[in-house]
Amino acid sequence: MPWTRDQLAQRAAKELRDGYYVNLGIGIPTLVANYIPEGMEVTLQSENGMLGMGPFPYEDEIDADLINAGKQTITALKKSSYFSSSDSFAMIRGGHIDLSILGAMEVNERGDLANWMVPGKMVKGMGGAMDLVAGVKRVVVVMEHTSKDGASKLLKQCTLPLTGVNVVDLVITDLGVFEIDKHGQQPMKLIQLADDISVDEITAKTEATFINALK
Repeated sequence: MPWTRDQLAQRAAKELRDGYYVNLGIGIPTLVANYIPEGMEVTLQSENGMLGMGPFPYEDEIDADLINAGKQTITALKKSSYFSSSDSFAMIRGGHIDLSILGAMEVNERGDLANWMVPGKMVKGMGGAMDLVAGVKRVVVVMEHTSKDGASKLLKQCTLPLTGVNVVDLVITDLGVFEIDKHGQQPMKLIQLADDISVDEITAKTEATFINALK
């Protein structure tokens, strides 16, 4: 069966490391905050000016003034700090964020990312995504493997406006996990399958060229 949203977040949380400073994108990536391994020290950073975000609040903990960059209510920790958005982007652009976990509409086999333009919807701009993929040390994408009409979202060439070129290191879909050499020295590799998903099914639903590293 394909992984659920929560299972995708759990798998993405395995990319966290002790001491990391991490930015979580809008959508499924925000759920990663609920799956940080016990005993691991990870500091979550938000573009709107917060360092040290906690998990999503229970209903009796909601503070409408405490939100992440996606306008979702969050919790604060004892170590949390607040600052201007310009300071937040200085952290990102200065290379001080170890890992960014983002959603996407399309990723190609060379690590190009398209995740800001939604066809048919009014979008004011790409926001902080461009800075995140350019400034962080490692980029992990979490997304569904196919679009609603069944088309592959792992492509040979992205068709939507790009957020960044050769920026994605790892793609986690509801069907499996792919490692990308964004420097182009190695082809994209399938390194993990979701439960009861076959390589044949992955191959049938993937436009991008990849090698099976599970053999």
